[in-house]
Amino acid sequence: MIDNWPVPHAAAAVVRGSDGAVLGAHGPQQHLFPLASVTKLLTSYAALVALEEGVFELDDPAGPPGSTVRHLLAHTSGLGFDEDRLFAEPGNRRLYSNAGFDVLARTLAEAAGIAFHQYVTEAVFEPLGMHDTLINTTSKSPAGAGGLSTVADLTRFAAELQSPKLLDPSTLHRATREVAFPGTSGVLPGYGHRRPNDWGLGFEIRDGKSPHWTGTANSPGTFGHFGQSGTFLWVDPQAGAACIALTDRDFGPWAVEAWPPLSDAVLTELNG
Repeated sequence: MIDNWPVPHAAAAVVRGSDGAVLGAHGPQQHLFPLASVTKLLTSYAALVALEEGVFELDDPAGPPGSTVRHLLAHTSGLGFDEDRLFAEPGNRRLYSNAGFDVLARTLAEAAGIAFHQYVTEAVFEPLGMHDTLINTTSKSPAGAGGLSTVADLTRFAAELQSPKLLDPSTLHRATREVAFPGTSGVLPGYGHRRPNDWGLGFEIRDGKSPHWTGTANSPGTFGHFGQSGTFLWVDPQAGAACIALTDRDFGPWAVEAWPPLSDAVLTELNG
């Protein structure tokens, strides 16, 4: 299926949750791809590590007046997509925001006394052995969309998302399984307005969204992210597995058509 995608390069893998084993892989596993918004998963994980380390708290003020670290992670700070300007009162709307994630990164850096890209490297990349993953600090939105990585590295991250070693499982559960600011509506990029547009702490939660970039067979508890550069990573706790796909063609109608059938085929194989 992937060989038929209209992309220059593509690589993918499926990772089992119980032991982190790579159940299947396709394409160049060491090829470095721009992650676009899949970067937000890495930034969020670094922020969760910082929470456990006491660098800051979820309800510490961050961003515009009335906004907190929690608001920034959940895209409810009121900041716009790519500008540090208030478009809504914090907590009222799910405004998907790269700018909010860059404010989050600056907040973390100021509290930790270390540059964000260095913190995420030391707190997440190095402990997980993600030696080819980096944050492009010259990107327009380093923390929101500036990551580069390989499928090989992201298999390690996908394993961590299913059986955490860097976080207490309760912290990860709160970020990926509990909706932050329940009932909040907003636009799911590429798919339009959703009521509600459920999100955890940095992780999109599928719930009842349809159509969606995951498969029709993915459970409502599926969480993850996709990126404008043609990338995605989802974890389906019910299936006990994660799927990663990286390409170098921007998200568009081709991805809307190609991604869900791949996810459904993966889940069919897992359940077979």
